[in-house]
Amino acid sequence: MIENQKHLFKIPDHITYLNCSYLSPQLRSVSEAGHQGVAFKESPWELYPENFFTTSEDARRLFAELVDGNTDDVAIIPSASYGISVAARNMKVAAGEKIIVLEDQFPSNVYPWNLLAKEKKAIFQTVRRPDDGDWTAAVIEAMDEKTAVVALAHCHWTDGSLIDLIKVREFCDRYNSSMVIDGTQSLGAMPFSVKEIRPDFLIGAAYKWLLGPYSLGFLYANPDYHEGDPIEYNWINRKNSEDFSGLVNYRDEYQPGARRFDVGERSNFALMPMVVAALKQILAWKVREIEASLTVLTNYAACEAEKLQMTVAPPHLRSKHMLGIRFSDGVPEGVVKQLADNHIYVSVRGSSIRISPHLYNSEGDIDRLFEVLKK
Repeated sequence: MIENQKHLFKIPDHITYLNCSYLSPQLRSVSEAGHQGVAFKESPWELYPENFFTTSEDARRLFAELVDGNTDDVAIIPSASYGISVAARNMKVAAGEKIIVLEDQFPSNVYPWNLLAKEKKAIFQTVRRPDDGDWTAAVIEAMDEKTAVVALAHCHWTDGSLIDLIKVREFCDRYNSSMVIDGTQSLGAMPFSVKEIRPDFLIGAAYKWLLGPYSLGFLYANPDYHEGDPIEYNWINRKNSEDFSGLVNYRDEYQPGARRFDVGERSNFALMPMVVAALKQILAWKVREIEASLTVLTNYAACEAEKLQMTVAPPHLRSKHMLGIRFSDGVPEGVVKQLADNHIYVSVRGSSIRISPHLYNSEGDIDRLFEVLKK
């Protein structure tokens, strides 16, 4: 258990922010790193070629540690959609094969697959939300020998409902299917091991549970794809790009590993130090400890919801850092505004009020939420 860490964030006392799944508040240390990064370019004569590489390599290494992987398997990307598009570009899909997604999946993990299915004359299959809440069983039931790709998340972005990726991986192995995971709503709050789950690609934007800046993220590429095709052809992902005087010696060879998938201008001197600071803090806390601490808050919220005859998924079918609560007659009109008028912030996603606390929250924040919902 980690004690309350609100002092590390700039959150006023009257604010109850239960919406990390929307956009995380910024750690003070991350803001300071950004300020220093912005100032760095004030003196470009002090910027040397190595500065285009060192901090980004630190970020790559820290993310690899977070997902139990290797530094060479990590690319730096600007968004989840960019990473999903890289994955889709490198998938082998034949006519008549299936690409499987979840109902109400986040659009960035839908549009590239729908397009790929059309291009390849493949079947784009949506797994409907199961009545019993068991996404894992529903996905496995949809899979067969024609399944080329399953494109999923670790938990559903609308309500935190859980997908057991290790079980799904077993069936991917059985049917020789690829697995692509959007970890934006889980990385940093749920443990993830690429060695255990063995995704083909894992993508995560940094601005939610990784507590980092907007417009930056990471892609893990299984070594089987290290000779794959990037979606962008820039100078920095080419071999020997560290030698600025030799950049006009154009090369077909790339930097090693997943670096070929890096976005151009990945060295962003403001954003890169920010994500480094955020990852260092998460690793210092330890993801398992973060998850255990957030479990206390989401379980407490679940109990309070059930007292008011609201519906939540059973513990074994929901993630521990995010909770979707449903009302018997649907989400009440104007409830988000009513909460915001009381300085309480959540999201409505699909048919759920989504509660997503972090270490800056307490049970008192949950009490304030339900005091308003009772009215």
